[in-house]
Amino acid sequence: MSKLIAACVQLCSSDVVADNIAEVSYWINEAADQGAQLILTPEMTGLFDMRAGKLLANAQTQDNDLTLQALRQLAAKLSVNIIIGSLAIKVSATHCVNRSFFIDAKGDIAAHYDKLHLFDVQIDDGQIYQESSRIQAGDRAVLVNTPDCRVGLSICYDLRFAYLYRALAQAGAHILTVPAAFTVPTGQAHWKVLLRARAIETGCFVLAAAQHGLHTDGRRTYGHSVMIDPWGNILAERAQDPGVIVAELDLSLVAQARQKIPCLMHDRQFTF
Repeated sequence: MSKLIAACVQLCSSDVVADNIAEVSYWINEAADQGAQLILTPEMTGLFDMRAGKLLANAQTQDNDLTLQALRQLAAKLSVNIIIGSLAIKVSATHCVNRSFFIDAKGDIAAHYDKLHLFDVQIDDGQIYQESSRIQAGDRAVLVNTPDCRVGLSICYDLRFAYLYRALAQAGAHILTVPAAFTVPTGQAHWKVLLRARAIETGCFVLAAAQHGLHTDGRRTYGHSVMIDPWGNILAERAQDPGVIVAELDLSLVAQARQKIPCLMHDRQFTF
């Protein structure tokens, strides 16, 4: 391992798939022009519609998903690895999965991950979210081996469950990806705190590509896509609006951070 140029794309995805494909493709090309070899997009890149019944009505199966097809072609054309933060993939008459895809530089699907923790919450301002009403939870963690490093996949609300990231790090992850569509109140309160904590706890780089803005379904997302090193330092951030951030990741910093604070080796078994 040595150094890797990575990028995060920030979007304000809509309910129009063709528009979303055009927008994300533009920014992926921009990132590749800046030398990015690993490019992460946000949660719900291809179709963002949280209105009752709408997501399920418009989502496609994996074989028919147009965003997946387009970004596989783009990865091969640009010879870059693209992590599609997530797509709503229809798996039954009543449910989708919230699925992240690792697309390699040949355009092949190297791995996919289905969101483990579903966002079923009521926020103090009266916003109610019931992701499980339309999304089926995954049942496994996913670590992707690449020629340069190992990448642990996650999605949005997973960020609040530290044990997932610790398990990925102990299994060998060097980079953790957190594509998201955080709400504004929870983003303001917790987004960067949690991301920095996950980096510090695991000694991993954390890449977090976010949705930002007012979406066509009326939902507003927080943005603040960010890239963080294993010591918790912010390498790049985009507060608002669609765009891309790029940073060079010195992968040797993973081993250095873990040597300084070897907490991954200090777990204890205990009882109450």
